[in-house]
Amino acid sequence: MTKDVGKAERVPIFERDGGRMPCIGLGTFQATGDECRNAVKTALDVGYRHIDTARMYKNEKEVGAGIKESEVPREDIFLTTKLQMGQLDEEGVKRSCENSLSDLETDYVDLLLIHWPEESVPLKETLGAMSDLKQEGKIRHIGVSNFTVEWMQRAVSATDEEIFCNQIEYHPYIKQAPPMRFCGQRGIGIVAYSPLARGKAVNDSRLASIATKHGKTAAQIALRWLVRQDDVIAIPKGRSEEHIRQNFEIFDFELDHEDMEAIGKFERDQRLIDPDWAPEWDS
Repeated sequence: MTKDVGKAERVPIFERDGGRMPCIGLGTFQATGDECRNAVKTALDVGYRHIDTARMYKNEKEVGAGIKESEVPREDIFLTTKLQMGQLDEEGVKRSCENSLSDLETDYVDLLLIHWPEESVPLKETLGAMSDLKQEGKIRHIGVSNFTVEWMQRAVSATDEEIFCNQIEYHPYIKQAPPMRFCGQRGIGIVAYSPLARGKAVNDSRLASIATKHGKTAAQIALRWLVRQDDVIAIPKGRSEEHIRQNFEIFDFELDHEDMEAIGKFERDQRLIDPDWAPEWDS
């Protein structure tokens, strides 16, 4: 369930299982060193209250340092990380989480995700270990990433815990109707990574035309299109203060039906993230 609330209090909030995730967050994939630390601090100073990282990104120490430097209280931040790939057995899950907590310098994360589905370990074991961590207070919510409908069905069947969200590639150039339909019917959030399609949206003349009408940028139009959809959260990357700020300033205007319909007619066959270990994607 998504509620409107702006600077930080104007940002819509996705709510599930007692958790409250702001619908715009800072993605930190490929951000490292001082650049990552400064981006996190800048984002929190601007008003973001949602930060996304992963064990695989090797930047949790910098994310944690940025949070500390911002002086925003930890309890005001929704912090997500993801399990290390290849460590989805019970021992690996708990080791990955402990390492994340140590590097992030926090007692808990708000959301822990299975980064990619893996056949090598039963989902019941992975989710069971995550449930244990939740009971211990080390994580607040359990989620998944890059899960197809088939994998989502398996996850829902493998645990009594609520699945908070599925984090997937989502932008104006990819069709994600099957996982969105499945999650929407169950109140599971969709967190859109690569929401600007690795920069393609920034230079799209069709988005730029809509942007001119609203006095915004093409990137802001793409992000607004995403979060205007029910239970969709976007986590754009940002390195400069200008881009971080622009990505956040998308809640002071509305896209009308004509705008939404125009973007909805974009071609939808451009998947950008498809590594060798990816599942067989929904068609």
